[in-house]
Amino acid sequence: MAQYTVNKTIAEINERIRKGKAVVLNAAEMTEAVRRMGKEKAAREVDVVTTGTFSPMCSSGLLFNIGQKEPPTIKTSRVWLNGVPAYAGLAAVDSYIGATEPAEDDPLNKVYPGAFKYGGGHVIEDLVRGRSVHLRADAYGTDCYPRRSLDRQICLTDLPFAELYNPRNCYQNYNAAVNLTSRIIYTYMGPLKPNMRNVNYATAGKLSPLFNDPLFKTIGFGTRIFLGGGTGYVVGAGTQHVPNPKRTERGLPLSAAGTIQVKGDLKKMDPRYLRGLSFIGYGCSLSVGVGIPIPVLNEEIAWYTGVDDSDIQMPVKDYGHDYPNCLPRVLQHVTYEDLKNGEVEIQGKKVETVPMTSYSLSLEVADTLKAWIEKGEFLLSEPVEPIPAW
Repeated sequence: MAQYTVNKTIAEINERIRKGKAVVLNAAEMTEAVRRMGKEKAAREVDVVTTGTFSPMCSSGLLFNIGQKEPPTIKTSRVWLNGVPAYAGLAAVDSYIGATEPAEDDPLNKVYPGAFKYGGGHVIEDLVRGRSVHLRADAYGTDCYPRRSLDRQICLTDLPFAELYNPRNCYQNYNAAVNLTSRIIYTYMGPLKPNMRNVNYATAGKLSPLFNDPLFKTIGFGTRIFLGGGTGYVVGAGTQHVPNPKRTERGLPLSAAGTIQVKGDLKKMDPRYLRGLSFIGYGCSLSVGVGIPIPVLNEEIAWYTGVDDSDIQMPVKDYGHDYPNCLPRVLQHVTYEDLKNGEVEIQGKKVETVPMTSYSLSLEVADTLKAWIEKGEFLLSEPVEPIPAW
Protein backbone atom coordinates (compact mmCIF):
# COMPACT_ATOMS: atom_id res chain seq x y z
CA MET A 1 0.00 0.00 0.00
CA ALA A 2 1.24 3.49 -0.87
CA GLN A 3 2.54 5.57 2.04
CA TYR A 4 1.38 9.18 2.24
CA THR A 5 2.31 12.00 4.59
CA VAL A 6 -1.34 13.12 4.49
CA ASN A 7 -4.13 10.65 5.18
CA LYS A 8 -7.75 11.73 5.62
CA THR A 9 -11.01 9.81 5.58
CA ILE A 10 -14.34 10.79 4.10
CA ALA A 11 -15.84 10.53 7.59
CA GLU A 12 -13.32 13.09 8.88
CA ILE A 13 -14.03 15.42 5.97
CA ASN A 14 -17.80 15.10 6.54
CA GLU A 15 -17.31 16.07 10.18
CA ARG A 16 -15.48 19.20 9.05
CA ILE A 17 -18.34 19.94 6.64
CA ARG A 18 -20.89 19.60 9.45
CA LYS A 19 -18.88 22.03 11.59
CA GLY A 20 -18.49 24.50 8.73
CA LYS A 21 -14.70 24.09 8.76
CA ALA A 22 -14.13 22.25 5.49
CA VAL A 23 -11.96 23.96 2.89
CA VAL A 24 -13.62 23.55 -0.50
CA LEU A 25 -12.18 24.66 -3.84
CA ASN A 26 -13.58 24.27 -7.31
CA ALA A 27 -11.36 22.34 -9.73
CA ALA A 28 -9.98 25.48 -11.40
CA GLU A 29 -9.03 26.92 -8.00
CA MET A 30 -7.38 23.63 -7.04
CA THR A 31 -5.24 23.69 -10.17
CA GLU A 32 -3.84 27.04 -9.05
CA ALA A 33 -3.46 25.85 -5.45
CA VAL A 34 -1.41 22.79 -6.42
CA ARG A 35 0.75 24.89 -8.73
CA ARG A 36 1.32 27.47 -5.99
CA MET A 37 1.84 25.32 -2.89
CA GLY A 38 2.58 21.82 -4.17
CA LYS A 39 0.56 18.65 -3.79
CA GLU A 40 1.50 17.85 -0.18
CA LYS A 41 0.56 21.24 1.26
CA ALA A 42 -2.56 21.36 -0.92
CA ALA A 43 -3.58 17.95 0.44
CA ARG A 44 -3.20 19.27 4.00
CA GLU A 45 -5.12 22.48 3.43
CA VAL A 46 -7.92 21.45 1.04
CA ASP A 47 -10.65 18.98 1.96
CA VAL A 48 -12.87 18.83 -1.14
CA VAL A 49 -12.52 19.73 -4.81
CA THR A 50 -15.76 20.29 -6.73
CA THR A 51 -15.92 19.50 -10.42
CA GLY A 52 -18.55 20.26 -13.03
CA THR A 53 -19.65 19.73 -16.59
CA PHE A 54 -22.63 20.79 -18.67
CA SER A 55 -22.63 19.01 -21.97
CA PRO A 56 -24.78 16.95 -24.36
CA MET A 57 -25.13 13.45 -22.90
CA CYS A 58 -27.10 11.34 -25.35
CA SER A 59 -27.21 8.22 -23.18
CA SER A 60 -29.71 9.73 -20.75
CA GLY A 61 -33.38 9.20 -20.01
CA LEU A 62 -36.27 9.11 -17.59
CA LEU A 63 -37.57 6.05 -15.76
CA PHE A 64 -41.13 6.81 -14.70
CA ASN A 65 -44.38 5.37 -13.41
CA ILE A 66 -47.71 6.94 -14.39
CA GLY A 67 -49.68 5.28 -11.59
CA GLN A 68 -53.18 3.85 -11.70
CA LYS A 69 -55.21 7.06 -11.49
CA GLU A 70 -58.71 5.75 -12.15
CA PRO A 71 -60.39 2.39 -12.78
CA PRO A 72 -60.07 0.16 -14.57
CA THR A 73 -56.35 -0.62 -14.19
CA ILE A 74 -54.02 -0.85 -17.17
CA LYS A 75 -50.80 -2.57 -18.21
CA THR A 76 -49.36 -0.28 -20.86
CA SER A 77 -47.75 -1.86 -23.90
CA ARG A 78 -47.04 1.35 -25.83
CA VAL A 79 -46.57 4.83 -24.35
CA TRP A 80 -46.01 8.28 -25.85
CA LEU A 81 -45.22 11.59 -24.11
CA ASN A 82 -45.85 14.57 -26.39
CA GLY A 83 -45.67 12.18 -29.30
CA VAL A 84 -42.28 10.75 -28.26
CA PRO A 85 -42.34 6.95 -27.85
CA ALA A 86 -41.29 5.55 -24.48
CA TYR A 87 -40.27 1.95 -23.83
CA ALA A 88 -43.13 0.21 -22.00
CA GLY A 89 -41.88 -3.36 -21.85
CA LEU A 90 -41.86 -3.23 -18.07
CA ALA A 91 -44.40 -4.03 -15.38
CA ALA A 92 -47.84 -2.42 -15.56
CA VAL A 93 -47.33 1.37 -15.75
CA ASP A 94 -43.52 1.65 -15.70
CA SER A 95 -41.81 3.16 -18.76
CA TYR A 96 -38.48 4.63 -19.86
CA ILE A 97 -38.10 7.51 -22.30
CA GLY A 98 -34.69 8.09 -23.89
CA ALA A 99 -33.25 11.53 -24.50
CA THR A 100 -32.53 10.84 -28.18
CA GLU A 101 -35.92 9.34 -29.07
CA PRO A 102 -37.63 11.70 -31.58
CA ALA A 103 -41.30 12.55 -31.75
CA GLU A 104 -43.05 10.37 -34.32
CA ASP A 105 -44.92 13.28 -35.87
CA ASP A 106 -42.08 15.84 -35.81
CA PRO A 107 -42.96 18.26 -38.65
CA LEU A 108 -39.34 19.33 -39.21
CA ASN A 109 -38.34 15.75 -40.00
CA LYS A 110 -40.89 15.63 -42.81
CA VAL A 111 -39.13 18.54 -44.51
CA TYR A 112 -35.53 17.67 -43.59
CA PRO A 113 -35.09 13.93 -42.90
CA GLY A 114 -33.05 13.43 -39.74
CA ALA A 115 -33.65 17.01 -38.61
CA PHE A 116 -35.75 16.25 -35.55
CA LYS A 117 -36.85 19.31 -33.59
CA TYR A 118 -38.37 17.61 -30.53
CA GLY A 119 -37.49 14.46 -28.63
CA GLY A 120 -37.13 12.75 -25.29
CA GLY A 121 -34.68 15.32 -23.95
CA HIS A 122 -37.23 18.05 -24.57
CA VAL A 123 -39.94 16.02 -22.78
CA ILE A 124 -37.65 15.74 -19.75
CA GLU A 125 -36.97 19.48 -19.77
CA ASP A 126 -40.68 20.27 -20.17
CA LEU A 127 -41.55 18.11 -17.17
CA VAL A 128 -38.88 19.73 -14.98
CA ARG A 129 -40.13 23.17 -16.04
CA GLY A 130 -43.58 22.25 -14.71
CA ARG A 131 -45.21 22.07 -18.12
CA SER A 132 -47.92 19.55 -18.87
CA VAL A 133 -47.26 16.90 -21.50
CA HIS A 134 -49.65 14.74 -23.45
CA LEU A 135 -49.72 11.12 -22.29
CA ARG A 136 -51.07 8.52 -24.67
CA ALA A 137 -50.91 4.80 -23.97
CA ASP A 138 -52.17 1.58 -25.53
CA ALA A 139 -52.65 -1.79 -23.85
CA TYR A 140 -53.71 -5.26 -24.94
CA GLY A 141 -55.94 -5.83 -21.91
CA THR A 142 -55.92 -8.68 -19.40
CA ASP A 143 -58.26 -9.90 -16.66
CA CYS A 144 -56.25 -8.04 -14.02
CA TYR A 145 -55.50 -5.04 -16.27
CA PRO A 146 -58.59 -4.66 -18.47
CA ARG A 147 -58.15 -1.08 -19.68
CA ARG A 148 -56.89 -0.70 -23.26
CA SER A 149 -56.01 2.98 -23.64
CA LEU A 150 -55.17 6.25 -21.88
CA ASP A 151 -55.21 9.80 -23.23
CA ARG A 152 -54.66 12.76 -20.91
CA GLN A 153 -52.41 15.67 -19.93
CA ILE A 154 -49.97 15.08 -17.07
CA CYS A 155 -47.24 17.01 -15.31
CA LEU A 156 -44.29 15.94 -13.18
CA THR A 157 -46.26 16.11 -9.93
CA ASP A 158 -48.74 13.56 -11.35
CA LEU A 159 -46.04 10.89 -11.63
CA PRO A 160 -45.63 8.73 -8.50
CA PHE A 161 -42.06 7.98 -9.59
CA ALA A 162 -39.80 9.95 -11.93
CA GLU A 163 -36.08 9.29 -11.89
CA LEU A 164 -33.43 10.53 -14.28
CA TYR A 165 -31.49 7.38 -15.08
CA ASN A 166 -28.54 7.88 -17.42
CA PRO A 167 -26.62 4.79 -18.61
CA ARG A 168 -23.57 6.70 -19.89
CA ASN A 169 -22.54 10.19 -18.77
CA CYS A 170 -19.36 12.22 -18.17
CA TYR A 171 -17.00 10.74 -20.75
CA GLN A 172 -13.42 10.80 -19.54
CA ASN A 173 -11.86 12.43 -22.58
CA TYR A 174 -13.46 12.29 -26.02
CA ASN A 175 -12.77 12.86 -29.70
CA ALA A 176 -12.19 16.24 -31.27
CA ALA A 177 -14.21 15.87 -34.48
CA VAL A 178 -13.21 17.06 -37.95
CA ASN A 179 -14.46 16.32 -41.45
CA LEU A 180 -11.97 15.64 -44.26
CA THR A 181 -14.61 15.08 -46.95
CA SER A 182 -15.64 17.72 -49.48
CA ARG A 183 -19.20 18.03 -48.16
CA ILE A 184 -20.71 19.15 -44.86
CA ILE A 185 -21.74 16.30 -42.55
CA TYR A 186 -24.19 16.32 -39.65
CA THR A 187 -23.19 14.47 -36.49
CA TYR A 188 -23.88 14.24 -32.75
CA MET A 189 -20.84 16.54 -32.45
CA GLY A 190 -22.72 19.12 -34.50
CA PRO A 191 -22.28 20.12 -38.15
CA LEU A 192 -18.75 19.58 -39.46
CA LYS A 193 -17.72 21.74 -42.39
CA PRO A 194 -15.93 20.20 -45.38
CA ASN A 195 -12.16 20.11 -45.77
CA MET A 196 -11.57 20.44 -42.02
CA ARG A 197 -12.86 23.98 -41.62
CA ASN A 198 -13.92 23.42 -38.00
CA VAL A 199 -13.10 21.05 -35.14
CA ASN A 200 -15.82 20.37 -32.56
CA TYR A 201 -14.99 19.11 -29.09
CA ALA A 202 -16.82 18.28 -25.86
CA THR A 203 -15.34 18.48 -22.37
CA ALA A 204 -15.01 20.95 -19.51
CA GLY A 205 -11.25 20.40 -19.30
CA LYS A 206 -9.77 20.84 -15.84
CA LEU A 207 -13.30 21.21 -14.43
CA SER A 208 -14.40 17.85 -15.84
CA PRO A 209 -15.23 15.27 -13.13
CA LEU A 210 -13.35 12.23 -14.43
CA PHE A 211 -10.19 14.18 -15.30
CA ASN A 212 -9.91 15.04 -11.59
CA ASP A 213 -10.06 11.41 -10.52
CA PRO A 214 -8.64 9.62 -13.58
CA LEU A 215 -8.05 6.29 -11.84
CA PHE A 216 -11.37 6.28 -9.94
CA LYS A 217 -9.70 6.44 -6.54
CA THR A 218 -12.72 8.18 -4.97
CA ILE A 219 -15.58 7.80 -7.48
CA GLY A 220 -17.53 4.55 -7.38
CA PHE A 221 -20.91 2.95 -6.86
CA GLY A 222 -22.76 5.07 -4.30
CA THR A 223 -20.86 8.34 -4.78
CA ARG A 224 -23.22 11.26 -4.11
CA ILE A 225 -23.16 13.88 -6.88
CA PHE A 226 -24.78 17.01 -8.26
CA LEU A 227 -27.13 15.87 -11.03
CA GLY A 228 -29.36 18.17 -13.04
CA GLY A 229 -29.50 20.73 -10.25
CA GLY A 230 -30.41 18.16 -7.59
CA THR A 231 -28.71 15.33 -5.77
CA GLY A 232 -27.91 12.12 -7.58
CA TYR A 233 -25.69 9.07 -7.28
CA VAL A 234 -23.18 7.13 -9.32
CA VAL A 235 -24.56 3.62 -9.80
CA GLY A 236 -21.54 2.10 -11.52
CA ALA A 237 -19.50 2.20 -14.69
CA GLY A 238 -21.34 3.55 -17.69
CA THR A 239 -21.91 1.67 -20.90
CA GLN A 240 -18.86 1.72 -23.20
CA HIS A 241 -16.63 2.23 -20.14
CA VAL A 242 -13.01 1.55 -21.14
CA PRO A 243 -11.06 0.67 -17.98
CA ASN A 244 -7.54 0.35 -19.43
CA PRO A 245 -6.81 3.05 -22.02
CA LYS A 246 -3.37 4.40 -22.82
CA ARG A 247 -2.64 7.12 -20.29
CA THR A 248 -0.23 9.98 -19.75
CA GLU A 249 2.13 10.04 -16.76
CA ARG A 250 -0.57 11.96 -14.89
CA GLY A 251 -3.03 9.10 -15.43
CA LEU A 252 -5.07 10.97 -18.03
CA PRO A 253 -6.43 8.83 -20.88
CA LEU A 254 -5.40 9.61 -24.45
CA SER A 255 -8.78 8.52 -25.84
CA ALA A 256 -12.40 8.12 -24.82
CA ALA A 257 -12.20 6.05 -21.65
CA GLY A 258 -14.18 6.01 -18.41
CA THR A 259 -17.90 6.69 -18.17
CA ILE A 260 -20.37 6.55 -15.29
CA GLN A 261 -23.99 5.52 -14.87
CA VAL A 262 -25.99 7.97 -12.75
CA LYS A 263 -29.46 8.42 -11.26
CA GLY A 264 -31.43 11.03 -9.37
CA ASP A 265 -34.92 12.25 -8.47
CA LEU A 266 -36.21 14.35 -11.37
CA LYS A 267 -38.69 16.13 -9.10
CA LYS A 268 -35.81 17.79 -7.25
CA MET A 269 -33.94 18.97 -10.35
CA ASP A 270 -33.62 22.37 -12.00
CA PRO A 271 -34.34 23.04 -15.70
CA ARG A 272 -31.29 25.30 -15.81
CA TYR A 273 -29.18 22.13 -15.75
CA LEU A 274 -31.32 19.92 -18.01
CA ARG A 275 -31.83 21.22 -21.56
CA GLY A 276 -33.38 19.42 -24.51
CA LEU A 277 -31.26 19.73 -27.66
CA SER A 278 -31.73 19.39 -31.41
CA PHE A 279 -28.83 18.74 -33.77
CA ILE A 280 -29.71 19.50 -37.35
CA GLY A 281 -29.39 16.41 -39.52
CA TYR A 282 -28.68 14.13 -36.54
CA GLY A 283 -31.47 14.22 -33.96
CA CYS A 284 -32.23 15.04 -30.35
CA SER A 285 -30.32 14.88 -27.10
CA LEU A 286 -30.14 16.32 -23.59
CA SER A 287 -27.53 18.56 -22.00
CA VAL A 288 -26.97 17.50 -18.40
CA GLY A 289 -25.21 19.26 -15.55
CA VAL A 290 -23.10 16.89 -13.47
CA GLY A 291 -20.79 17.80 -10.60
CA ILE A 292 -18.77 15.35 -8.52
CA PRO A 293 -17.02 16.22 -5.25
CA ILE A 294 -13.50 14.79 -4.94
CA PRO A 295 -12.38 14.27 -1.33
CA VAL A 296 -8.70 15.20 -0.99
CA LEU A 297 -7.64 12.16 1.02
CA ASN A 298 -3.91 12.39 0.36
CA GLU A 299 -1.29 14.05 -1.83
CA GLU A 300 -1.92 11.63 -4.69
CA ILE A 301 -5.54 12.82 -4.95
CA ALA A 302 -4.35 16.43 -4.62
CA TRP A 303 -1.98 15.84 -7.55
CA TYR A 304 -4.77 14.46 -9.72
CA THR A 305 -7.10 17.35 -8.88
CA GLY A 306 -4.33 19.77 -9.86
CA VAL A 307 -4.87 18.83 -13.51
CA ASP A 308 -4.66 21.74 -15.95
CA ASP A 309 -6.07 22.24 -19.45
CA SER A 310 -2.58 21.91 -20.92
CA ASP A 311 -2.30 18.38 -19.48
CA ILE A 312 -5.33 17.08 -21.37
CA GLN A 313 -4.56 15.51 -24.75
CA MET A 314 -7.61 15.01 -26.97
CA PRO A 315 -7.60 12.72 -30.04
CA VAL A 316 -8.58 14.29 -33.37
CA LYS A 317 -10.67 11.98 -35.56
CA ASP A 318 -12.14 12.29 -39.04
CA TYR A 319 -15.92 11.88 -38.82
CA GLY A 320 -16.22 12.04 -42.59
CA HIS A 321 -14.27 8.89 -43.51
CA ASP A 322 -13.00 7.10 -40.40
CA TYR A 323 -15.74 7.37 -37.79
CA PRO A 324 -18.58 5.83 -39.84
CA ASN A 325 -16.28 2.96 -40.86
CA CYS A 326 -15.15 2.19 -37.27
CA LEU A 327 -11.53 3.02 -38.11
CA PRO A 328 -9.41 3.69 -35.01
CA ARG A 329 -7.14 6.22 -36.76
CA VAL A 330 -6.18 9.28 -34.73
CA LEU A 331 -4.94 12.17 -36.86
CA GLN A 332 -3.07 13.67 -33.92
CA HIS A 333 -3.61 14.83 -30.34
CA VAL A 334 -4.32 18.44 -29.34
CA THR A 335 -4.52 19.92 -25.87
CA TYR A 336 -7.74 21.19 -24.39
CA GLU A 337 -5.93 24.44 -23.69
CA ASP A 338 -5.30 24.94 -27.41
CA LEU A 339 -8.87 23.97 -28.33
CA LYS A 340 -10.21 26.43 -25.79
CA ASN A 341 -8.26 29.26 -27.43
CA GLY A 342 -10.57 29.19 -30.47
CA GLU A 343 -8.08 27.96 -33.04
CA VAL A 344 -5.80 24.94 -33.18
CA GLU A 345 -3.28 23.59 -35.67
CA ILE A 346 -4.14 20.20 -37.17
CA GLN A 347 -1.88 18.64 -39.79
CA GLY A 348 -0.29 22.03 -40.41
CA LYS A 349 -3.62 23.84 -40.87
CA LYS A 350 -5.17 26.42 -38.53
CA VAL A 351 -8.69 25.23 -37.72
CA GLU A 352 -11.52 27.04 -35.91
CA THR A 353 -12.64 25.26 -32.72
CA VAL A 354 -16.26 24.86 -31.59
CA PRO A 355 -17.10 23.76 -28.02
CA MET A 356 -20.12 21.52 -27.42
CA THR A 357 -19.74 21.89 -23.66
CA SER A 358 -20.63 25.12 -21.85
CA TYR A 359 -17.58 26.06 -19.78
CA SER A 360 -19.45 28.82 -17.95
CA LEU A 361 -22.27 26.49 -16.88
CA SER A 362 -19.75 23.78 -16.01
CA LEU A 363 -18.06 26.25 -13.66
CA GLU A 364 -21.47 27.22 -12.29
CA VAL A 365 -22.18 23.55 -11.50
CA ALA A 366 -18.85 23.23 -9.66
CA ASP A 367 -19.46 26.46 -7.73
CA THR A 368 -23.05 25.51 -6.84
CA LEU A 369 -21.85 22.19 -5.46
CA LYS A 370 -19.09 24.03 -3.60
CA ALA A 371 -21.69 26.33 -1.98
CA TRP A 372 -23.84 23.35 -0.93
CA ILE A 373 -20.87 21.72 0.79
CA GLU A 374 -19.73 24.94 2.49
CA LYS A 375 -23.25 25.42 3.87
CA GLY A 376 -23.30 21.86 5.21
CA GLU A 377 -26.16 20.92 2.87
CA PHE A 378 -24.23 18.24 0.98
CA LEU A 379 -22.13 15.49 2.57
CA LEU A 380 -19.77 13.16 0.77
CA SER A 381 -20.53 9.45 0.53
CA GLU A 382 -18.27 6.40 0.66
CA PRO A 383 -18.33 4.33 -2.54
CA VAL A 384 -19.51 0.80 -1.80
CA GLU A 385 -17.96 -0.69 -4.95
CA PRO A 386 -15.08 0.56 -7.09
CA ILE A 387 -15.23 1.35 -10.79
CA PRO A 388 -12.43 -0.44 -12.67
CA ALA A 389 -9.68 1.80 -14.00
CA TRP A 390 -7.17 -0.86 -15.10
